[in-house]
Amino acid sequence: MSTLFSHFFTKINQFSPLEYDFTEVLESIALKPKTLYFYGKIPQNMVKNGKQGRPKTVAVVGSRHNTKYGEEIAYKLAHELAKHNVIIVSGLAYGIDSIAHRGCLDAGGTTIAILGTPINQIYPVSHKPLAAEIIDKGGAVISEYAPDTQVFTKTSFLERNRLISGLSDAVVVVEAAEQSGSLNTAAHAIEQGKTVFAVPGNITNPYSQGCNKLIKQGAIPYTEPKDILEFLFPEEYIKNHQKLCQFNLLGDTDVETLILQALASGLRSGEEVMAATKLPPEIFNQTTTLLEIKGRIRALGMNKWALS
Repeated sequence: MSTLFSHFFTKINQFSPLEYDFTEVLESIALKPKTLYFYGKIPQNMVKNGKQGRPKTVAVVGSRHNTKYGEEIAYKLAHELAKHNVIIVSGLAYGIDSIAHRGCLDAGGTTIAILGTPINQIYPVSHKPLAAEIIDKGGAVISEYAPDTQVFTKTSFLERNRLISGLSDAVVVVEAAEQSGSLNTAAHAIEQGKTVFAVPGNITNPYSQGCNKLIKQGAIPYTEPKDILEFLFPEEYIKNHQKLCQFNLLGDTDVETLILQALASGLRSGEEVMAATKLPPEIFNQTTTLLEIKGRIRALGMNKWALS
């Protein structure tokens, strides 16, 4: 590796998870780590709407042998969440992990990489520049293994998955074969009481079999970043939804608005709407026809109507 990045890996920090608000959540997981090591900076609590709290954090994981489909989804998800100040956690591995880190960085966000190797052995080696960029842009590279520790790599990578899910409010599995390590991360998340999302995929694609299986077992299907944002920020979603509902009750004319608001109040029959709005039959019939053409309302039959 070029000496251009070497200065990012000169200072190894050692700490207990209890020393930082961000890592304190690891105290509640099975096999909680006593000591962690890191390069970079551990995220601090954020102030939002006058309240201070731990930043929302999402793990994005998946196959090392991703498809173009998985690449597009992982990048877009991490990029969009980062724009909403959501921290992205992943494992620095080939495939979906590194794509998620990249999407977050490109959006100016903060991302955390959890290693399955000793802190001074960045793996894969080819991702040292990515690790350096993560550190340079305010994130961290973390490991529970001290420098030069001898570890059984396969086991250590599975063990680190509990830290990826443990630090996160939700885990999104983008692509996974039936024996993928990312399913191990999902299993830890379920054990920890975390919400798991999985990206549905082509049933003939081996790299989607794991995700499709997770969905069959109860994982939430992921289809767009909004799915995660609604989960993370329910209060904001409710406010936006209410505004949208209010907007949807505005017609192009005052008469259209009267009918839309009457239907929103629970009225269904034409007679009830006309009585409530004091509209003559000819105006009511003309307006409901236009609203139906515009896709704002739908006919239920027997002169009954509902919002579309």
